[in-house]
Amino acid sequence: MQTPTIEDIRAAHERIKPYVHRTPVMTSSLLDHESGAQLYFKCENLQNVGAFKSRGACNTVFSLTEEEARPGVATHSSGNHGAALARAAALRGITAYIVMPRNAPQVKQRAVAGYGAKIIFCDSSPAAREETCARVLAETGATMVHPYNDYRVIAGAATAAIELLDDVPDLDVLIAPVGGGGMLSGTALTIRALRPTVTVFGAEPAQADDAALSLAAGYIIDKASNTIADGLRTTLGDKTFGIIKTYVSDILTVSEDGIVAAYRRLWEILKVIVEPSGAVGFAAVREHGTRFAGRKVGIMLTGGNIDLDSLPFGSK
Repeated sequence: MQTPTIEDIRAAHERIKPYVHRTPVMTSSLLDHESGAQLYFKCENLQNVGAFKSRGACNTVFSLTEEEARPGVATHSSGNHGAALARAAALRGITAYIVMPRNAPQVKQRAVAGYGAKIIFCDSSPAAREETCARVLAETGATMVHPYNDYRVIAGAATAAIELLDDVPDLDVLIAPVGGGGMLSGTALTIRALRPTVTVFGAEPAQADDAALSLAAGYIIDKASNTIADGLRTTLGDKTFGIIKTYVSDILTVSEDGIVAAYRRLWEILKVIVEPSGAVGFAAVREHGTRFAGRKVGIMLTGGNIDLDSLPFGSK
């Protein structure tokens, strides 16, 4: 498959409709007042498995031929993609093999196991994930479903932006978190095809700013990360970066305190659970407010899976 076209993305949207939620777009006059902008939150934290990852996983699994699907599917994931692939595989009646770092949040480990997947633990480094997954693929013959660097996964992620534009057709800006780049690249493709006047920004932790550095340099920079936003500790892939450097205007970085304050505020005001990774787009609005003043801003809340025993709110 080549870079997804809008026809590919619309086909993905139809394919996954039986298996995913059309998530709501939420607003808050109080958050609008605080930010000086009109904010529209696409609540993928309310998606199946609590994350947008269900879209790409379902699109990929239900795109497979019978021959491709028979040995099962495999991936490496810190949690959300793993749970999404485990669920999609269960829906199709095939086995999922999920390679997970040992330090993945317990809530995400439980979610993957709950869908009946076979979990293979590894060290937390990207190299360990890749090496362990390669061994699993060799042993099982399963079909690899990369967490983000797969055009079928990107096309699935892109469907969230179709829904957001249906609900709010006159956006000025759209912000999506970026780790591996699946959501951001998919969002950028949809916007480019349907509303090219909308400016697309990525948002990421300053302590995991490889995407910002890569966009500035023009090539992928691999950098060690240490951030509360565990879903954004991955580096870009060649497929996602190719799209991002072409269609994304900028990557905005945010502080760790800013991430915590942002997702706490979303819990307080929107009354929904958003994980740190999912709140990074809102944190960008709070920390880079002058760029968005007076504008209609769509924000992807990409996930809501969090270990409630390790909340960092304190007195912040």
